[in-house]
Amino acid sequence: MIAIGSDHGGYQLKEEIKKYFKEKQIPYRDLGCMNEERVDYPNIAKEVAKQVQSKECEQGILICRSGLGMAICANKFRGIRCTPCHNEYTAKYSKLHNNSNILALGADDITVNEAICIIRMWLATEYEGGRHEERLKIIEKIEDENMK
Repeated sequence: MIAIGSDHGGYQLKEEIKKYFKEKQIPYRDLGCMNEERVDYPNIAKEVAKQVQSKECEQGILICRSGLGMAICANKFRGIRCTPCHNEYTAKYSKLHNNSNILALGADDITVNEAICIIRMWLATEYEGGRHEERLKIIEKIEDENMK
């Protein structure tokens, strides 16, 4: 299950991604927003991050105009590794090396087709583990020290 959410700036792209998910029978949960009326992106990022953090959803996708604010907010949650990706390369390595569990997209920076390619790459890439596992353990230790 993928938790997906956007603010008003990412709403149209989110709706196109949902069409792709339906076509490919990829299960998702839409956590907002539900139209193009102004909404504060941190509230959407919080809901998606909570769903992934609690493991109610395996992964998440957040969309705003740049993807950056969503990523900043989602990364405030222990265990969340939200990565803004602008192409297939960054999507691949966000998962391969960093075991990203939330993908952040910038609706102003990419087309619908580019977004679908990024998502396909991100979903298809498996975490490599190995030497990267030690780095994720360091990140977890930093979380333990600083997220009280």
